[in-house]
Amino acid sequence: MRVDLFDFDLPPERIALRPAAPRDSARLMLVDGNAPIEDRIVRDLPGLLRAGDVLVFNDTRVIPAQLEGMRGQAKIGATLHKRLGLRQWQAFLRNARRVRDGDRIDFGAGVTAIAGPRDGEGGVTLRFEGEEPVEVLLERAGRMPLPPYIASKRPTDERDRADYQTMFARKDGAVAAPTAALHFTPDLMAGLAAAGVATETLTLHVGAGTFLPVKAEDTDDHRMHAEWGRIDAAAAARLNAARAAGGRLIAVGTTSLRLLESAAGEDGLVRPFEDETRIFITPGYRFRAVDGLMTNFHLPRSTLFMLVSALMGRDRMQAAYAHAIAAGYRFYSYGDSSLLLPEG
Repeated sequence: MRVDLFDFDLPPERIALRPAAPRDSARLMLVDGNAPIEDRIVRDLPGLLRAGDVLVFNDTRVIPAQLEGMRGQAKIGATLHKRLGLRQWQAFLRNARRVRDGDRIDFGAGVTAIAGPRDGEGGVTLRFEGEEPVEVLLERAGRMPLPPYIASKRPTDERDRADYQTMFARKDGAVAAPTAALHFTPDLMAGLAAAGVATETLTLHVGAGTFLPVKAEDTDDHRMHAEWGRIDAAAAARLNAARAAGGRLIAVGTTSLRLLESAAGEDGLVRPFEDETRIFITPGYRFRAVDGLMTNFHLPRSTLFMLVSALMGRDRMQAAYAHAIAAGYRFYSYGDSSLLLPEG
């Protein structure tokens, strides 16, 4: 499909630079089949779901994966995006033309890395020196990797270390937050439990490739970056049992959706999964495991807007986004949310 079919005009003032406070006070656009769009708030969620439904969260934790360093007199920026080994990470570099295979980059605070060869995805392998775990080094020298549409408008600060983590964050490895889950609070979770809505967690370590624009003119020519995910056997069994009993699996965020669909067979059953996924969902895709999606608002021409268009229909989502823009919804990672429930 032509990528320009997924374009729309977004006024820059619609981009949120800070999250709502409290988190569950963010706005929620309800798109339920072909029913009229409703403007709600996230706190309304228990009343919008059914007893027996399951909200599926991603428990990945964002690491401070952005580093600023020097290679000689040249300033080098690095965004880690995939672990390759105990001390090796794949990274996107800023000013990469100044870095050659074997160069040492000094990131300050006693953190140095040796650059390796370029890979086929536009990145460079960094091998961190020393004996300390890389996670310790990043806590000392790294910054939270805010998306470029926020970082270009204000500097990252200490608030972002808390704001850019979900309450479910347990397992280190993401370089972007599963932002749909940023809206959840203990009070909201208690309300969902009281309404009979169950919860489940899985892990998908979100990579920096999620921020990369689609440069191809046709979706057939776009290649997704790989991301590592895991669903254990017990979680898969619970998800299948809930669905067999009539409950809906509602993915909280596109990361949860992409992992569920990667793990599901043609029969709709979720299998245990521990691997990389490059799943790219565009209109025409037949969903196997997911019955709905809670997600923030996405960039024009992005793979994620293509995904929601696949779930709900492109015309329906173009109309929904036009409504959101006219109604003043806040977009992107720190913005408002939507609940998408396809017919059937």
